[in-house]
Amino acid sequence: VLIMRLTDILLSFPAILLAIALLAFLGGGFTNLALAIGLVYVGPFTRVARAAVFTVREELFVEAGRSLGSRDWRILLKAVLPAAAAPIVIEVTLRLAYAILAEASLSFLGLGTQPPTPSWGLMIAEGRRFLSLSPWATVAPGFAIMLLVLGFNLAGDSLRDALDPRTRKG
Repeated sequence: VLIMRLTDILLSFPAILLAIALLAFLGGGFTNLALAIGLVYVGPFTRVARAAVFTVREELFVEAGRSLGSRDWRILLKAVLPAAAAPIVIEVTLRLAYAILAEASLSFLGLGTQPPTPSWGLMIAEGRRFLSLSPWATVAPGFAIMLLVLGFNLAGDSLRDALDPRTRKG
């Protein structure tokens, strides 16, 4: 219950604003950036994981395992987690796309990775000075971000279609 209340508090703030506040408090750099993005996006992941486990724990095969005398940890590892894995994996692929956008945004603002560490957001920020001379210095990293985020979203969509029993044919 305490974890879900902390999750509700995290979800009450806009993700990018919370990440900016965390980075202002912790300082810039890759490690703090990864920590801030991870903390910001753990809330939705926690909610999906909890809902998936709560849904599966009411299934008949879990009750059958209990009536056969299986221990709770065995039921959790052998029955609940494999059945709850589909929505969790889908959520991970979709949240990765958000995390990539957040990293690029924060690096663009100067709060993320610092030179000489490469970052597409940093490349876009540095390419703004040369936009009239060479627009590709800004367009290429932006296009790369777009393609990667689109790829993760399509992968998440495909996983959802493949793992959702309601959309399976046959």
